[in-house]
Amino acid sequence: MSAGSFDIDDIKRRMQGAIASLKTDLQGLRTGRASANLLDPVTVTAYGAEMPLNQVATVSVPESRMLSVQVWDRSMVGAVEKAIREANLGLNPITEGQLMRIPLPELNAERRKELVKIAHKYAEQARVAVRHVRRDGLDTLKKNEKDGDISQDDHDRLADQVQKATDASVAEIDQAVAAKEKDILQV
Repeated sequence: MSAGSFDIDDIKRRMQGAIASLKTDLQGLRTGRASANLLDPVTVTAYGAEMPLNQVATVSVPESRMLSVQVWDRSMVGAVEKAIREANLGLNPITEGQLMRIPLPELNAERRKELVKIAHKYAEQARVAVRHVRRDGLDTLKKNEKDGDISQDDHDRLADQVQKATDASVAEIDQAVAAKEKDILQV
């Protein structure tokens, strides 16, 4: 019994990729505590290219409500400060030489609600990505059945596996966003 060019493990791997991407996006959303991951989405225009902040500076968390950014190259300080201000994270760095201190303002209820909305938007993007993977898998199965590579029974069995993988992935996405929402709303 051959399943043609269909690979359920590839489908699951691609769905896990969507989940991993979501988790990375969620780490960048600010909760009440400082986290070095908060600055992950920041890109700096350095040496004529867009670079992640962690390639031009070291980010650390000296206190629970403070981030510290040590810029390696003195000539990059202005670009890093500008990138952090323009990253739409609501942060205002205080520059002292090559070191930037970034106090994290208290999150008000309105900002927390905004962050929850953003988290839900990220989750919906991940769900859509998972559904695209499912559609690709089901299209491949239909084509394989039409070409005579697999039987109707194999098609049904594999389509069921694709749906189970989809359901599991969507459940994992829902869990991740619910945990992040709880984290954001925790005062």
